[in-house]
This record gives sequence, C-alpha cells and structure tokens, in this order.
Amino acid sequence: MSTLHTVNKSPYERNALKSCLDHLSAGDLVLLIEDGVLAARKGGAFAQVLGDVGRSCKIYALNPDLAARGIAVGDLVEGIQTVDYGGFVDLAADATRVCAWL
Repeated sequence: MSTLHTVNKSPYERNALKSCLDHLSAGDLVLLIEDGVLAARKGGAFAQVLGDVGRSCKIYALNPDLAARGIAVGDLVEGIQTVDYGGFVDLAADATRVCAWL
C-alpha cells in the first residue's frame, strides 16, 4: 500500500517538502509539482536528501512544470523521473491514497 505525496511549494520558501519527507514510508511516491519542482535540480540544496530518499521511495517531477520553470530533464537529481499530466493521473489512481503537502 503506497501513498502518493504531492508537493507544490518551493522548498526555498516553505517547509512542505521537509514535512513530506519526514512522513514517508518505504514504497511511497513523491510527485513534485508547480514550484515544488525547484527542489529537483542537481546541485541544489535538496539534491542530496532527494537522492537519499530515492533509494526507498520513487520521486517524480511534473514535466510541464519543469518546462515552465526552465528546468531541463538533464538538470534533475539522478533517479527523479518525469511524468506528464496523464502520468500524474496514473500515479494517483494506482496509489492507495494521495496526500497533498501545502
């Protein structure tokens, strides 16, 4: 049973990502959307922690939100996968529950 956690706030302005990561269980999924995708950049302040979390949970970033913020797929922390809107729906439908971190 997995939970899909969505994070839509910049980790540089709010603590939603930290709160999310503190509540993850092995096998959960994290989807970075809107300004949450700013955490996914290689070399950023959250690169190490996302890399560590990626060993027990899958981390995704919404591709249209990356593009809107000028972040190329090649600029992402290793292991973060991208999804489109259809992929977002699939993740939500396949998860046992969805938790939005605001």
